[in-house]
Amino acid sequence: MDDQDYSKSPIADRFRGFLPVVVDVETAGFNAKTDALLEFAAVIIRMDESGTLYPGEEISCHIEPFEGANLEKAALDFTGIDPYCPLRNAQTEKEAIAEVFKPIRHELKDQGCTRAILVGHNATFDHNFLFAACERNNVKRNPFHPFSTFDTATLAGLAFGQTVLAKACREADIDFDNNEAHSALYDAIKTAELFCHIVNKWKNLGGYKR
Repeated sequence: MDDQDYSKSPIADRFRGFLPVVVDVETAGFNAKTDALLEFAAVIIRMDESGTLYPGEEISCHIEPFEGANLEKAALDFTGIDPYCPLRNAQTEKEAIAEVFKPIRHELKDQGCTRAILVGHNATFDHNFLFAACERNNVKRNPFHPFSTFDTATLAGLAFGQTVLAKACREADIDFDNNEAHSALYDAIKTAELFCHIVNKWKNLGGYKR
């Protein structure tokens, strides 16, 4: 049994010092090393006094393709993103990472957590792209755990028999607009709602007791 004291905040106690942060990325392909990262969004998870999780602060950035990045036409057609549209107000990867990481680091300190843990729908994909971008930009203070994640595709498969985000949300009675999907911020918000719903339901059923 883990006897470390995480008593500074309920959420630190609930997840062994980890702070769940939902992440979603939109990309120009499937290869984290070669394909462009185009959108990066995060939703910080919070907990109230009763131990109920809820989505907290939302942060999102549009990102310029890094120099030499591969842009797969099929991926761009799927997301509908024009990487070079001036209306995107895109930032460099390094700027976007710094903007998203700043409030996460503040939350870690405020909640007495040791690390953020990435929550994602098919989380390995988002984790790989985020860590590849950090490596490209020599980011030294990455708040996320280097390999552990919470995957809502797995959790939703257990809870609802669904692994597709839209279908899992509908099973959980969470509104989901397919016209808004494949925006990193929208998908992060819906993933956050789904994660909170499943964890809260498990608690209410008596599955987690402290």
